[in-house]
Amino acid sequence: MHKESSRTEAASDPRLERAIVLALLDAADDVRRRWSRAELSEGLGADQQQLQGALDGLVGAGVVCAAEGHLWPSAAVRRLDELELIGI
Repeated sequence: MHKESSRTEAASDPRLERAIVLALLDAADDVRRRWSRAELSEGLGADQQQLQGALDGLVGAGVVCAAEGHLWPSAAVRRLDELELIGI
């Protein structure tokens, strides 16, 4: 049986995806902070193409939410973080 993935292998970088999730969760002073793509790109030192590929995978999987040019972690990811199930 053939399984299709919602992510393309060429567009995905697991290290960058992890860095994005951790950066979005790192807003300890403002739990509901939303990031722009430019802020993430600058903060992580990733070019726009790399960032877009990683975000496509994260948004497609429901890990990151996106609207009106802003990004934030999904409610499920926030809850996992609160339960201390996300760690390095």
